[in-house]
Amino acid sequence: MISTLISHSRNVMNCLRHLDGLAPLLMRLYLAPVMMQAGWMKLANFESTVNWFGNPDWGLGLPFPELMVILAGGAELIGGLLLIPGLAVRWFSVPLMVTMLVAALTVHWQNGWLAIADASSWLANDRVHASTEQLQRGREILRTHGNFSWLTQNGNFVILNNGVEFAATYFIMFLTLFYTGGGRYVSLDYWIKYHYYKEKSLHE
Repeated sequence: MISTLISHSRNVMNCLRHLDGLAPLLMRLYLAPVMMQAGWMKLANFESTVNWFGNPDWGLGLPFPELMVILAGGAELIGGLLLIPGLAVRWFSVPLMVTMLVAALTVHWQNGWLAIADASSWLANDRVHASTEQLQRGREILRTHGNFSWLTQNGNFVILNNGVEFAATYFIMFLTLFYTGGGRYVSLDYWIKYHYYKEKSLHE
């Protein structure tokens, strides 16, 4: 009985192996618009982004800000575009991981983990707990002086904590793509590699 169950489980898993490209495909399609939007915003607003990258007082204080904007924005825009067909996925995962790491350390780290302030979370820090009063006061002002039901009909007001949550999540997703590649059957990388080895075997 047990041996039969194990045998059936192995057969099912062997069949599911043909769908192992589905997870990388979904990650690529999720990340592509996010990266493209981030890259486009950096490059379309080049001067203001350079000022933010380079200014040590109210910005990030990064060296060579023009070059950094071009590298970060270019990697996000071009890498995001290539994620859609699954071309050079492993190659572009590396600079995109670096971009996420730099963003996490220079922009988000001091804010803690949470992207959205939620004082009920066990990950909430002092900054998040302090925002509770600010959010409550803001809602009171809107109820008194604004059409609160209209203002909140598409969602509640929140405070952006801007923690490392999203940057860390994207980093892990790109790290996963670095090891899995674009995915079997569903990426140009797979078919380029497939035809390369097919041609190679024919000439040996």
